[in-house]
Amino acid sequence: MKKVLIIDDEEKLRTLLSRIISLEGFEVLESSTAKIALKKLEQNDVDVIFCDVKLPDANGVEFCQQLKKLYPLSEIIVLTAYGNIPDGVQAIKNGAFDYITKGNDNNKIIPLLNRAIEKVILQKRLKHLENRVEKKYSFSSILGHSKQIQEVVSLAKKVAITDTTVLLLGETGTGKEVFAQAIHAASPRNQNPFVALNCSAFNRELLESEMFGYKSGAFTGAVKDKNGLFQEANEGTLFLDEIGEMSLDLQAKLLRVLETGEFIKMGDTKTLKVNVRIIAATNRDLKKESDEGIFRLDLFYRLSVFQIMLPPLRERIKDIETLAEHFAQLFSTKINKKNIALSKEYLEVLKKHYWKGNVRELKNVIERSVILSDTTILECQSLPYEMQYPILEENNPLSVLDLASVEKNHIQKVLNHTKGNKTEAARLMNIGLTTLYRKIEEYKI
Repeated sequence: MKKVLIIDDEEKLRTLLSRIISLEGFEVLESSTAKIALKKLEQNDVDVIFCDVKLPDANGVEFCQQLKKLYPLSEIIVLTAYGNIPDGVQAIKNGAFDYITKGNDNNKIIPLLNRAIEKVILQKRLKHLENRVEKKYSFSSILGHSKQIQEVVSLAKKVAITDTTVLLLGETGTGKEVFAQAIHAASPRNQNPFVALNCSAFNRELLESEMFGYKSGAFTGAVKDKNGLFQEANEGTLFLDEIGEMSLDLQAKLLRVLETGEFIKMGDTKTLKVNVRIIAATNRDLKKESDEGIFRLDLFYRLSVFQIMLPPLRERIKDIETLAEHFAQLFSTKINKKNIALSKEYLEVLKKHYWKGNVRELKNVIERSVILSDTTILECQSLPYEMQYPILEENNPLSVLDLASVEKNHIQKVLNHTKGNKTEAARLMNIGLTTLYRKIEEYKI
């Protein structure tokens, strides 16, 4: 039930207003002074406040400004004496929704109240959405309690409050864009745009037009002016993902923007100035490529003022369970399944996997398992076949080459080849089926 507070020292008027408003289904609170009103507001979530201009302990017009600062989502309707329009106008300037004249506008009370309630509902919805967005893109959205991820989050928080250019390094799927969004959300620019651009998604010409925009007639098909992402991100943050894919001539133009804040649209002669923070990301070794002449060394130094290396998931084994449970809940809710748990065996397989695709790969694996699972417990059978029957990867530094491991991985390879057919696997390895079952149990394959 929506709540309304009436602040007026005239008891008869409060009673009349209270009766009119309560008959419309609102819960009505009353107060004769500003002091009492503040106590009631502390104890109740009030949607609309009716406030008299003249109170025993406060000026209603000034009090209106105080109330709006304390309770910005509540709307205030000022009660003025007959002919005292200037007070009503000043109250609106101080944040009031509107004003009515006492005694003469009784027929306007409910329509005005309903309009104020509509605005309150809209403001609360917007605030709820803002809170969801803030939570989604804040550092609290980065899950994990391992030392590795906590150290990286600590670094990112320190640089977020500055205007420094940041270079995020790490393998594919480690969450570079998530960190970029969190840095922006924690920065003084957080009320301005966050614009992301994947430099590997465009050829050289298209990437230039996306970054800097173009004038009409700059090239075939340019029928009207277009703003580039630097303009779109003005006063905000531009995230350049896969920066290592950018051509050398575009790197020169990017360097100029970083150093001067100025650029020229394609087909134009006029210099434009912007104020944009750059966060770049790559999974490549830019220093090595700079030494080889593939990437501009001066741009590398300009981008890498503050480097953050995101750890791969295989170095964050402690976080795998937390992440897996989060994704399981996320996808079970998304497809209207009951909350799903993870079996001990399932978690053990996840922790032993190499995770070349890191968190992104883990997310995809969990989504697949949730879809395939017929129960509320995720079991190993719902994992991709190659995870159920892993093979020894030559480029996996976690692999060991003792005799037992070689035998185990050989059996896994053969089972992978026979798609789990144990009889065929035993035949190919020239061993008895009983021996194979014993080896599978011994090695926990």
